[in-house]
Amino acid sequence: MNGLVNKHIVDVADFKVSRNSDDILITGALGSCVAVAVYDPQVHVGGLLHFILPHSSLDEDRARYAPAMFADTGIPLLLQSCYAMGCHKKRMTIRVAGGATVANTGSDSAMGRENVFAVKKIFSEHDFPIEGEDTGDNCIRCVHMLISDGGVMVRSSNRTRIVRL
Repeated sequence: MNGLVNKHIVDVADFKVSRNSDDILITGALGSCVAVAVYDPQVHVGGLLHFILPHSSLDEDRARYAPAMFADTGIPLLLQSCYAMGCHKKRMTIRVAGGATVANTGSDSAMGRENVFAVKKIFSEHDFPIEGEDTGDNCIRCVHMLISDGGVMVRSSNRTRIVRL
C-alpha cells in the first residue's frame, strides 16, 4: 500500500470491483437494501454490490438497464466481474449487510427480510457460504470494504461501534 487511499462510492443499484489494494469501496443508506461484498484473497480482488429488490421479475424493464438493482441479476453480474479479474469461486469470501426493517407497516417492512432471503438462497444454490453477516434489525447501515485485505466494516445507526465482518 502506498499510503494513499482511494475511496469509491457504490451507488444504490450499482456495484464496483477492484484489484487496487489502496481502494476502499463504500456504500451507505442501507435500509431494506442489501450490500454484498466478495473477495478473493489470492488475487486481492474484491467487489461490492448494493441492490434494492430481491427479484428482477418485479420490474423486468428496469432489470434490463439496471441489473444491479436486483439480487437475482446483480449478484451474478458482480461474480462474473470478479471472475473476469481472476477470482476463483473456491477462494472467494462472501459477506452481507443490510436488509433492515425500515417501516412498521406496509410492504417495506418485509422487503429487508425478502432481500436477505434472496441473497442466502442464491448463494446456497451455488454452494457459496456466507462468512459474515450483519442483517435485519431496524437501522441504517454504511459498509466499507478494504481491497487490501477484504475486510468489511459495517457502521450502524443503532450502534456506536463498527462491526468487522
